[in-house]
Amino acid sequence: MKNADEFFMRQAMDEALAAEAIGEVPVGAVLAKDGHIIGRGHNRRETSNDPTTHAEMIAIRQAAAHIGHWRLLDCTLYVTLEPCVMCMGAIILARIPRLVFGCRDPRVGAVGSIYDFSQDPRFNHRVEVTEGILAEECSNHLSAFFQKLRAQKKAEKGKDSSSQ
Repeated sequence: MKNADEFFMRQAMDEALAAEAIGEVPVGAVLAKDGHIIGRGHNRRETSNDPTTHAEMIAIRQAAAHIGHWRLLDCTLYVTLEPCVMCMGAIILARIPRLVFGCRDPRVGAVGSIYDFSQDPRFNHRVEVTEGILAEECSNHLSAFFQKLRAQKKAEKGKDSSSQ
């Protein structure tokens, strides 16, 4: 399973690169069923002006459309970053049985960092979680993106203050 997990996580990382190419936070997701990708997504919050267009949400919507049903049984969702509360809610509601993610999100992660919705007995569905697949690559990619963003903002601020 590890080789399959790495293969699909690399596909999710390709989605993260697509997000970065359009100026979005580089998070990518793919949803696989029977060894095939049935949904793909990358963050589009900035470009769509829609706070629900996280990578996971897009992949879930695409997969549901692909199979013609909202229950995504026998599927695995691969995402480069630990899902947030909204995305974990969608994962639970879609009955996705397995989640694989790259690195933790200590700011808003809902699979153990801030909350752990995956095993909460108050929900009618549990999610098997595998974390840390390509974690260092996922984490480094996000860190580099935010370092670059901060440097750009600092340079822009410097230009603004020098032109006054």
